[in-house]
Amino acid sequence: MFSGKHSKRKILQCIAVILVVVLVLSAVLLFLYFWEKKQGVYKGEGMGLDSSIEYNGEEYVLKKNIETLLVLGLDKYNEPIDESGFMNDKQADFVMLFVIDNASKKCILLHINRDTMLEVNKLGVAGEKIGTVTQQLALAHTYGSGDKVSCRNTADAVSKLLMNAKINNYMSVTIDAVPMFNDLVGGVEVEILDDFTGIDDSLIKGETVKLMGNQALTFVQSRKGVADSSNESRMGRQKQYLEALHSATQECIKTDDKFVVDACVKMSEYMVSNCSVTQMQNLFNKISEYEFASINYLEGETRAGEKFVEFYPNAESVKSQVVSLFYEKK
Repeated sequence: MFSGKHSKRKILQCIAVILVVVLVLSAVLLFLYFWEKKQGVYKGEGMGLDSSIEYNGEEYVLKKNIETLLVLGLDKYNEPIDESGFMNDKQADFVMLFVIDNASKKCILLHINRDTMLEVNKLGVAGEKIGTVTQQLALAHTYGSGDKVSCRNTADAVSKLLMNAKINNYMSVTIDAVPMFNDLVGGVEVEILDDFTGIDDSLIKGETVKLMGNQALTFVQSRKGVADSSNESRMGRQKQYLEALHSATQECIKTDDKFVVDACVKMSEYMVSNCSVTQMQNLFNKISEYEFASINYLEGETRAGEKFVEFYPNAESVKSQVVSLFYEKK
């Protein structure tokens, strides 16, 4: 009887040891799997402009103390991010590069057409770079799960477009953040220059309106149904809105020291960024305090593609903007 109990105990002990070994091995293999997967995730390419450049017969050198912030407006509403995915359907409808010159205390914006045809990195199932494809800039964000990898991929597409200009910081926001931030600053006043009949009859052409709530989203996003449905026309409205929004935001920052922090907290669920709240506050403060020099555009040609409208930037315009934004005469 004793020997039988002893034998059962030995068997149970052996089974327990085997289970522990299996669990340990499984844990090790699982760790290795995620470690290897993490190594493959696209973290961006080490790019940078040449230290000097010749333009129109003169030599230019890189400006010192330049910071960049790429802001992306995504065409979808906020929804949970599937971090295991390698594709998403959020396109970057709005692409704006903030170039912050800390030496001259100026801020210049480069508004980039979302239909711009350029080289985009293709990412694999583990988030690793597997090649490139020429397509619309808006589609660069669809690679990756919609988080930082997608933002970084878009930032690097912009970098390649701008002769490898370094993109330090990025921030993407979904479209539902527009009315929320618009109302945080107390609304934004604009003159209605397009016919929005049938889209929002409260936006009457020729009248000045303080946009509130979804009116702001309609104003900056609408294309279909507007008299001029081109992206260039929408970019013009976005410029108009941004200039008014900048003034309204500037006033909020001046009168409320906690405005930026509070805004970042409220926008956090709609936003993806590589910046901390402190970094974002510093950037917003600079954008508010520095001279708002201009909003620039790349010149080029708009063509009808097989499926979509395509914008081809002029190489001379690209170089001119890069020299103006990032270089100074030697």
